[in-house]
Amino acid sequence: MLARLLISALFSLALAEGNASVPQELNGVGVEERLGTVLDGNLEFVAENGRPTRLSTFLRQGRPVILNFVYYSCPMLCSLVMNGLTSSIRELSWTPGQEYEIVTVSIDPREMYTLAAAKKQAQLISFDRPAPGWHFLSDYNDNARKLADQAGFRYRWDKDRQQYAHSAALVLLTPEGKIARYLYGIKYKPFDLRMGLTEARDGKMRSTGEHLLLYCFQYDPAAKSYVLFARNIMRGGGALTVFIVGASLLRFWRRERENLKQSPLAGPVSS
Repeated sequence: MLARLLISALFSLALAEGNASVPQELNGVGVEERLGTVLDGNLEFVAENGRPTRLSTFLRQGRPVILNFVYYSCPMLCSLVMNGLTSSIRELSWTPGQEYEIVTVSIDPREMYTLAAAKKQAQLISFDRPAPGWHFLSDYNDNARKLADQAGFRYRWDKDRQQYAHSAALVLLTPEGKIARYLYGIKYKPFDLRMGLTEARDGKMRSTGEHLLLYCFQYDPAAKSYVLFARNIMRGGGALTVFIVGASLLRFWRRERENLKQSPLAGPVSS
């Protein structure tokens, strides 16, 4: 228990130091958890078949929803997130369209439904079984931005790199479209995903408390923040190791002192 608390504290320290070193380009990027917020089902998008469709089409069907924000031409993080999601749901016995829905929304208003359709085809080939409940949407009338704002998903266009800066996160919704939980990272444990979906289905809200966010272009060492974060984690790990070794030695010395006091051979020390 103590080790868990120490690890949590050290990770929080590392995150705080990493956030303090976030480059200016990442200002306004991240996730603000908005548990309990009901998303606007009237927001309209263009489905991968080219037809206009409202968000409510995928809600209120008695199934929880995985909502994720990407952009289909993203050269880095989005592909990792999508592949990680596909890998995780492949290991679930549940199927999109039966026990849950997936709604993938492009944050790039320039991307057309044809690109959404191509991305869907690629992911379904990787998924390797039918997934009638996985929907790929493109933006319409800036509704992707409006939806992202409601979900607390912050992103921005980086002119220098000509790509979007954004984080890696899934938003789990109740069947009514209420935000129930956030999952972070590029790889999701199937157990965590299933538990999150089960809780969302039952209407339970749960704060994640693990904002280990990755940013889209932090794989570039020149972006500073990803490298600094890794260094902070290693520094925290070193501090944790020193603390554990010290605590173990202290406990050992105390036990030895107690043993000496209780030993029948122990007696007063004469000068």
